[in-house]
Amino acid sequence: MTIGLISAIPQELAHLRNAMTNVDGVSIAHTRFDTGSLDGHDVVLAETGMGKVNAALVTTALAHGFGCRTIVFSGVAGGLDPDLKVGDVVVADQLIQHDAGLIENERLQTYQAGHVPFINPTDRLGYDVGAAVLDKVKGALSGVSLRPLSPVAGGQGRPPQIVYGTVLSGDQYLHSEPTRARLHRQFGAHAIEMEGGAVAQVCEAFGIGWLVIRALSDLAGQDSQFEFNQFVSEVAVASAMVLRTLLPVL
Repeated sequence: MTIGLISAIPQELAHLRNAMTNVDGVSIAHTRFDTGSLDGHDVVLAETGMGKVNAALVTTALAHGFGCRTIVFSGVAGGLDPDLKVGDVVVADQLIQHDAGLIENERLQTYQAGHVPFINPTDRLGYDVGAAVLDKVKGALSGVSLRPLSPVAGGQGRPPQIVYGTVLSGDQYLHSEPTRARLHRQFGAHAIEMEGGAVAQVCEAFGIGWLVIRALSDLAGQDSQFEFNQFVSEVAVASAMVLRTLLPVL
């Protein structure tokens, strides 16, 4: 079974591409797709670029053009939960597209992507990882220890933790403490990013499995731009390590 591996930016993808063997590449729609082997598993690796449309395009190509039966997004994200630290890894058990919905009285009522309440209403919000998949993931990661970040990346000798929870997706880069607090309060989410919700939506349409793994590169607040550029390359190592640990159970 071929597994699709995707990331949004080069720093996230480099750790996986460098570990691949028997690599052969092809370009489709301005995207390079590298087929090969990673730790003995057949994979296709691609960089989506940022945002939900880019992620949906690449996910569709992997599902339809390369026959991938599982697609995994590995990369970095902004932290929403104040109890988490830079370097911690969030495995999404639910993805919500927080920027989709109905604007009324100048406020957004988040609603399921592709629906609005008065045309095609639904009680659903977000996309959930199946219980069977999540059980296998938790079993594989039980006892896994991640290496502390270096002092240059803000490490304080504390090993990053792996947690499971809601991840938000939207087509904005969050750089605001008040918005971070509001989103955490509203959804109880651990992290925020720009692609995962679209990956889940496309995979569900094709009836294939998906997983999103996000290491926190910043805390999505007023210093998030500085923190992201400072930490992204090193933090992405943790996300890639978690992904490689999970390959045998995907």
